[in-house]
Amino acid sequence: MNFREVFAELGGYMAKICRLSALVLAFLVSAGVGTAQNKVNLSWKLEKDKPFYQEVRTTANQSMKVMGQDVTQKQTQTFYFSFTPVSKDDNGNWTIKQKIEGVVITIDINNNAVSFDSTNPAAANNALSEFFKQLVGAEFTITLDKNFKVSKVEGRDDFIRKLGSANAQMEPLLKKILNDDALKQMADPTFGVIPNKEVTKGEKWTKTTELNLGPIGGYTSTQNITYEGPDEKNPNVHKLKVETKLEYKTPGDADSGALPFKIKSASLKAESPSGTILFDANAGRIAESDLKLQLNGSLDIEIGGTTTKVDLKQEQSTYVKGHDTNPAAPKK
Repeated sequence: MNFREVFAELGGYMAKICRLSALVLAFLVSAGVGTAQNKVNLSWKLEKDKPFYQEVRTTANQSMKVMGQDVTQKQTQTFYFSFTPVSKDDNGNWTIKQKIEGVVITIDINNNAVSFDSTNPAAANNALSEFFKQLVGAEFTITLDKNFKVSKVEGRDDFIRKLGSANAQMEPLLKKILNDDALKQMADPTFGVIPNKEVTKGEKWTKTTELNLGPIGGYTSTQNITYEGPDEKNPNVHKLKVETKLEYKTPGDADSGALPFKIKSASLKAESPSGTILFDANAGRIAESDLKLQLNGSLDIEIGGTTTKVDLKQEQSTYVKGHDTNPAAPKK
């Protein structure tokens, strides 16, 4: 593997970090319910056996410079999720089934593009298609406590085996990245970012998420959320402003060996990390959201005992839209 191939692969892994952060941010699903004396109760509405759906579209433009050479990567990916509340016990704990209903992905590295579209039977067949196909239909069982904090996520082993059947070389890496804590931390902001209590206009709260991705590293994401009141166009929709602080952490020595390179150090800064979330009070879930993030900085990468500096720039946007019906269902 030459330097260009290694750093192209590195670009993919770094994009995964930001995509996962994007997925963490994009999963902020909850709603405002009712008003009284200028207060609104920001709480979830869940109904047994009644699914709701999310369309999560992430666009990332990434450029790296290493040894005087430019490596560019552009990605657009859309995930379609369903969430089905299964049961609520006497202690207020909810069990929810989450399923990946569809995937549409385009990856362009140095003007070499591959794509996959599970919603289109005539989609292109390429080397990555078999891997992406395994994502569709994957299911997880999420357990929420009475405060809507994720206490357990089941389905990890089946998911890893399914992906490993398409690419056996990826299975050891997936086991390190998709550990139990990582799955819980990725699911928790979906439900835990909303305070589930009455708030007034201008009130603020904070949600912090830590995610360890093994040999890729990890990050601490802090979302500062402000309730700005009803939307001007629809008084049943409530508007939240989100400002995000993202801190990247290099992997520890125990995580080394799973990749052909090692991230020795990194100085990455998130810029213009802001966005808006709109909640449908009647439906009790997200209507739509638009979140943006810029990541700039450098990394020191070790390959075969040689350390090289990599300059990184990435612009990322994530758009989320809620649906009553499955948007990934085959079109008639």
